Amino acid sequence: MIVFDLCCVAGDHRFEAWFASSQSFSDQQARGLIACPVCGDVDVNKAVMAPRVGAKSNQLPVEAAPAMPSAPAAAEPTPELVRKVLAEIAAKQAEMLPRSRWVGRDFADAARAMHEGRATEDLIHGQASPDEAQALHDDGIAAMPLLVPIAPPDTLN
Repeated sequence: MIVFDLCCVAGDHRFEAWFASSQSFSDQQARGLIACPVCGDVDVNKAVMAPRVGAKSNQLPVEAAPAMPSAPAAAEPTPELVRKVLAEIAAKQAEMLPRSRWVGRDFADAARAMHEGRATEDLIHGQASPDEAQALHDDGIAAMPLLVPIAPPDTLN
């Protein structure tokens, strides 16, 4: 497993994600399967990240230099807060998925039918291309990517 710092192009939101390999990231990126958890943008790239290299065991830790005064920075959420919010979103998703219907690649059509009153379902989930998702957004139809990816029912053993 490998972790990458990622950044969406639209909102410049930075987040991290785990992948089986660098090739796995490239494959998922090319298919538009990686989306920003903040804004849903699928135009996501690797962010610049510092390598995590541990100190040599025979070195003493270097004392940090005193911080230079600077302009007040925008409040960044703490890692604990981000973990808590992501856990709450994942729990809500896990609660809602059993009550929703898998519509597969027909997601955009099913969502549009619900929006136009041609369908009576409350909750659906499925797959949409980036263009289909953008068209739904442009037409004012509420849809969002699932934060925690799921395996489609037809791919399960």
